[in-house]
Amino acid sequence: MTSTLNRQLTNRLLLTGAAGALGTVLRQRLKPHASILRLSDIAPLAAAQDGEEVVPCDLADKAAVDRLVEDCSAIVHMGGISVERPFEEILEANIRGAFHIYEGARRHGVRRVVFASSNHVVGFHEQSAVLDADAARRPDGYYGLSKSFGEDLSRFYFDRYGIETACLRIGSAYPQPKDRRMLSTWLSYDDLVELVRCALFAPQLGHTIVYGVSANPKVWWDNGKASHLGFQPKDSSAPYNDSIPAPASAPDERAARFQGGTFVTNGPFETL
Repeated sequence: MTSTLNRQLTNRLLLTGAAGALGTVLRQRLKPHASILRLSDIAPLAAAQDGEEVVPCDLADKAAVDRLVEDCSAIVHMGGISVERPFEEILEANIRGAFHIYEGARRHGVRRVVFASSNHVVGFHEQSAVLDADAARRPDGYYGLSKSFGEDLSRFYFDRYGIETACLRIGSAYPQPKDRRMLSTWLSYDDLVELVRCALFAPQLGHTIVYGVSANPKVWWDNGKASHLGFQPKDSSAPYNDSIPAPASAPDERAARFQGGTFVTNGPFETL
């Protein structure tokens, strides 16, 4: 399977979370890299176009996910909850959902997964630190915990079954930086697409952790241990430095101190 992924995918590429902000970007931009792009989400999706299949699916439904993965060559797993929420919600979409994706991959012989992890896996490191792939995981909330689980899950499926995964610790993927923190964490849409492309087509992937960040002037993350992907970001937050003002009021001390920003203070969510 690795050799076929050095060229255009010859079968189906599954994109989960295809109705989300990043999924919508990838839906358009991944089409040249697949004969058929299979799109899935629990949210409504626009009708399939040429070269697409639309398959609605709840990631918490194991049988449905198993059918979703069937006949796919590779998976770009963007699905799940992408913000801090009560644990019960995170559990179904992000933890059970990730398990179901990897079980489907195992059962149907999918050999490569691109997993949307998050910078919030390491959110309780201080902003003065520069982290590489071996930095201790310090999740900043339930969302970060779920992505840390996903990284362990993907490692297990690589060690046990040989399913290769790139865990993309995505920073802040937006059309442009929205605040001062994002001057360090920003990932442009063009660089996101290039990172996913590199993860899909790297001749040898293994189990790789890579930070999803553009070539910003000041970054908190070092991708030296993911150099085999060949990812070279082209964009930078530098042009936005002067247009993003300092906050009108002093930020929360912990949010200003730790890399996770406001995620380190969100919750807890009372459910009783």
